[in-house]
Parts: sequence; C-alpha cells; structure tokens
Amino acid sequence: MHQKLVVFSGAGMSAESGINTFRASDGLWENHRIEDVATPEAFRRDPALVLEFYNVRRKQVMAAKPNAAHAMIAELQQDFDVQVITQNIDDLHERAGSKKVLHLHGEIMKARSSVDENEFYPVPNGEINIGDKCGRGFQLRPHVVWFGEEVPLIQTARHLAAQAELFLIIGTSLIVYPAAGLVNAAKPEIPKYLIDPGTFDLHQYQNLQHIQQNAVAGMEELLPVLKSHLAAK
Repeated sequence: MHQKLVVFSGAGMSAESGINTFRASDGLWENHRIEDVATPEAFRRDPALVLEFYNVRRKQVMAAKPNAAHAMIAELQQDFDVQVITQNIDDLHERAGSKKVLHLHGEIMKARSSVDENEFYPVPNGEINIGDKCGRGFQLRPHVVWFGEEVPLIQTARHLAAQAELFLIIGTSLIVYPAAGLVNAAKPEIPKYLIDPGTFDLHQYQNLQHIQQNAVAGMEELLPVLKSHLAAK
C-alpha cells in the first residue's frame, strides 16, 4: 500500500502557469471589485457582467498550461497515494495527470443551475451567456463558490486531510478560511511541508517545515525529501 500524501494547493500553484492570483494587493481581481463579480448579490444585480468576467477567466485557463510543479505532483502518484485538495478553480492539476482532485471552490470549466448546486453542465465553448439555461429552465451560472456562499466540500476535505500520512501545502497563504483550517485536520504527528515564498508564523502548527520558494522551485527541493520517506518506510 502506498503512503497517503494529501496535497493542498492554492493560487500560487497556478501563478507559474500565468494565471493571476486571486486578489491583488489593491483588493481588486482583474480590475474588478470582488463585490461586483464574485458574490451571489452581484449575480442577481448584473448577471451579464459576472458571466462575462468568468468567460474571460475561463479563456485564460484554457490558454494556460500545467507547470512543472503540477507535473511533479502528478508523477508522485507512481510512489504515493496522492489526493489533491485545491482552492483553485482551474483544471491544471487534472491536465497534468492528477487522478484524485477535490475542488473546494468549484470548477470554472463547469456551469451549474442557478437553483440547484448539484446540477452541472460542461462549458464546451468556454462561455456561459445570458439565456443559457439548465434543464429546468433556469439561468446557468459558473460552478464556483462565491463570497458569502457555503463551501460544500469542506467536510469531505477535512476527512481526506485526517487520513493523510504526509501533508503538503503549496502556494497558499493559509489565511482564507475555512480552507486554511485543513492543516489542523491532519494528524499532529505526521510530516507536513509548506511551499510558499511568503513568511509565516509556524508556531501554531506541529511538524510543519517551510520551504520558502515558489511552487516549481519548492517542489524540486521537496522531491528528494519525499523520496526519503519511501526509503524509510
């Protein structure tokens, strides 16, 4: 049986693929106020603006390619039972070859009914437009979790984190809750690694080693460490 490695990824994971991190230092996302494009109220107020905003984001994702860090995580499946939990709404982990990916904040390549969060549709041409409706006749919306909405898969993610024998956090600031609390769902005694160029107060975490690098450089540094766990098993 392979050791269970849980990988928790955030925006820094996709940044090296050219996908802008979620929120800039000025609080804007691609020159838009978050409140105007990423809340249920915004969709009710101006659905055309919200749909177009995500159509542009979706085309960015379609044009992007997985980076070397995505590829290294997928390759770890040869030696570990890898479960990816991501805050990212892109599909770069899947395109790199990762088989088990849980998207906490939704998937931009899917649409869903605006009245039933469990009714999904593909977005084959990259656009959701006004008048595109679900089978019950309601407007489709992006399958993403907006500010002010519940994170429906958080309990599933916590359960997966609790099963981890190794835990890797990559490209996330550990400040956006409830997702940031996942590291505390992992068993205190297991080895944990954080790859992120930022600075952190790590005293609140047990057995957490910080690799202060971007995703690709950090994964290159971590790979031999993970191999050592295989040798020690």
